[in-house]
Amino acid sequence: MGWESCGPSEVLVVSGCGHGDRPVYVAGGRLYVWPFQKLQRLSLNVMTLTVQSPKVFTNQGVAISVTGVAQVKVDSSHDHMLRTACQQFLGKSEMEIQNIALETLEGHQRAMMGTMSVEEIYQDRQTFSDRVYEVAKSDFINMGFTIVSYTLKDIDDDNDYLLSLGKPRTAQVKRDAAIGEAVATRDAGIKAAEADQMRMASKYANDTEMAKSQRDFELKKAAYDTEFNTRKAQSELAYQLQAAKTKQKIKEEEMQIKVIERKQQIAVQEQEIQRREKELEAQMKRPAIAEKYRLETIAAANRQKVVLEAEATAEAIRLKGEAEAYAIEAKAKAEAEQMAKKAEAWQDYQSAAMVDMVLETLPKVAAEVAAPLSQTKKIVMIAGDKGELGASKITSEVLDIISKLPKAVEDLTGVDISAAMKMATHTGKR
Repeated sequence: MGWESCGPSEVLVVSGCGHGDRPVYVAGGRLYVWPFQKLQRLSLNVMTLTVQSPKVFTNQGVAISVTGVAQVKVDSSHDHMLRTACQQFLGKSEMEIQNIALETLEGHQRAMMGTMSVEEIYQDRQTFSDRVYEVAKSDFINMGFTIVSYTLKDIDDDNDYLLSLGKPRTAQVKRDAAIGEAVATRDAGIKAAEADQMRMASKYANDTEMAKSQRDFELKKAAYDTEFNTRKAQSELAYQLQAAKTKQKIKEEEMQIKVIERKQQIAVQEQEIQRREKELEAQMKRPAIAEKYRLETIAAANRQKVVLEAEATAEAIRLKGEAEAYAIEAKAKAEAEQMAKKAEAWQDYQSAAMVDMVLETLPKVAAEVAAPLSQTKKIVMIAGDKGELGASKITSEVLDIISKLPKAVEDLTGVDISAAMKMATHTGKR
């Protein structure tokens, strides 16, 4: 085999007889490889990963697409990190390593998108980038990788949600993406310079260790074969376990997406139900309420009309009653005045008036007494031995009744008709 060397962006891994239970790692140097030893190479180049997460639902249920840019590489600054990376990725192509790193970082990016709102991701890209970096860093350390940088490059959506945030936000997104790329380029340059410095230090240490490696080669070869096979099995098992974990996380994210989609569908259905209810209310309930109000208004107007008519009728009856009462009162006053005048006249005339009234009434009394006789067709008269006979008897009976009239008047009124007549005759002679 002979001498083998590598640049600062590559590590040589020599295993087999002579190295015991551990392979030899040489980053940016050279070493002698025997024919019965196995030589493998692992790239230390910085890998640029474009992490795309299309149509992921945020915690608001808004689907957006995010593109991040990450710079990752095998961490050769620590022996245990380098050993871990070699155990898991030695023998794999650079494309396969990039795919594993990309899937891991994409899973963490999707998970972080589900915990933040669109505004938080869009307005505070650095916080989003820091969170993705922090959650992904431990997994990459377990794989022997280090994340040189991670930045959020682009955010997009199919519903113009981001467009509503305004053009200033779009300009800020572009600016942040440019800054992220500049930072990544700067960090890559810094890391390349650090790797070149380490290469020079490794070269000087390599010359010293070469003699020691040759001395220990034969002693450690047998033990190394056993350790190599064991570590290889552990590496494969760890890789499969990590792949299973990554797939499980992806499945969990997919289930979460389905749950969010279902919630969105339910929300849309509830909104449709509310719209139909409002439409039904506008088409049926509100016209019914308007019709009810119209009928109630008409009924109230009719009731008011009836009340007004009843009040008018009652007022007319009251006015009629007052008129009749006034007429009765006037009539009563007139009759009272007439009676008062009669009383005054009676007071003035006193006995003379009474006599005059009696004299005027006597003919009427005589007529009333004789009235039965005028209706009589036949009279049978019975007389004693000394009584009168014939028509004279009837005349005497009538005169007898009339002669008793002054006595009756005196008994009733207290006026002595005979005395009044005598006084009146005496007064007239004088």
